[in-house]
Amino acid sequence: MEATVQSTTNTFAPVTFTEGAIKELKKLIEQKELTEEFGLRVGVEGGGCAGMNYVLGFDKKKEGDEIFYVEDIRVFLNKAHNLYLVGMQVDWQDGLNSRGFTFNNPNATSTCGCGTSFSA
Repeated sequence: MEATVQSTTNTFAPVTFTEGAIKELKKLIEQKELTEEFGLRVGVEGGGCAGMNYVLGFDKKKEGDEIFYVEDIRVFLNKAHNLYLVGMQVDWQDGLNSRGFTFNNPNATSTCGCGTSFSA
């Protein structure tokens, strides 16, 4: 398992990212040629077979967002989502059977087979 890398302007990053996830995110940022006003949004939304889906994508800061940094990647997290995501680790899988970001969430009481939906 890869080491978790976290760096934040606060003393605590609510969500951590593995080295593989950070490498893939930096590649995506470079490909998309994002301006400085954009950051990585991590969150949840209602839906999916288990009740909530993970949100992971590039966005601008919104009202109610906390900002933390993972290496030089600015991350936005709505304060209301902290309850569901604190302690979660995001990883990148690039294997034969699966390719994409995965979520290891200690707050999830159940997950669906796809790994992108959970309940807490």
